[in-house]
Amino acid sequence: MDLIKQYITQSITIAANNLRLNNQQIEVVALLKQTISKSENLSDDLINMKKITELSLLAIRLNEIYNSLTQNPIDLLKISDQFKEHSRYLIKDLGHMLDITTPAVFKTAIEKLNAAIVFPKEEIKIDLSKRIPEEDPFIKSETEEIKENIIFSEDIENEDEELIQKFEPTILGPIKPLDNVLKKISNNEIDYEELIKYAQIMDDNAALSRKIGFEILSGMHRIVSKALILIKNRELMPGKEVIENLRACLIVIVAVVRGKDVDINSYLNKAEEFGNKLATIKSKESY
Repeated sequence: MDLIKQYITQSITIAANNLRLNNQQIEVVALLKQTISKSENLSDDLINMKKITELSLLAIRLNEIYNSLTQNPIDLLKISDQFKEHSRYLIKDLGHMLDITTPAVFKTAIEKLNAAIVFPKEEIKIDLSKRIPEEDPFIKSETEEIKENIIFSEDIENEDEELIQKFEPTILGPIKPLDNVLKKISNNEIDYEELIKYAQIMDDNAALSRKIGFEILSGMHRIVSKALILIKNRELMPGKEVIENLRACLIVIVAVVRGKDVDINSYLNKAEEFGNKLATIKSKESY
């Protein structure tokens, strides 16, 4: 199995581990992973999967991941964070597919996929009603493997499930208001109560991001929180460069959460350099 297939199948496994699956759904996950691992042309297969109703939403997401891996240079230093993000993005779409798909429905969908590839201009009708299905040892082992992963992995509590569902609005909610605060600061309109308020919010969201496994997001939030406190304590002058660095942090946060397929390396580098500078400043006060 090549690296991209392995990356995608492992992302599916991680996403599946965040869902409460019954035996049929576990089997569908195994079938999905087998389909991807045995694909001879994954790019074309994902495109054709988007045309199948039951698989369309998930296929769109998988195709986005595939394109990000094949069309953009891979940064080995950040691939772990990228993998976590991709796995998180799959949870909702994988869950939707599993809610409307049984093993039989999935197999039928894949048969449509294979027929579309081999006979693109003809509709193939095959009577499979009398066929005796053969037990596939690969599927069995895959199914058992996923079961074991679910059994031995730590279950996500209800509270954590709610956190995941509310993660995006929680993280993105303060961004625009905070950007407006930065614009006010640029005009020398500093409201110290607002600085305290948003420093606390960003610190809370840093902890939330870290809890769910997004170190980049957590780091960006911590940088913004510390900068706001330093400005409040008059230990950091909020000049043009500082404001631009803070906005770079906000841009990275939005791009990562929304999964924007844009190059944010320049913003990320600027934000990280800013964070390194802040690390050398020891604040006398907190909030």
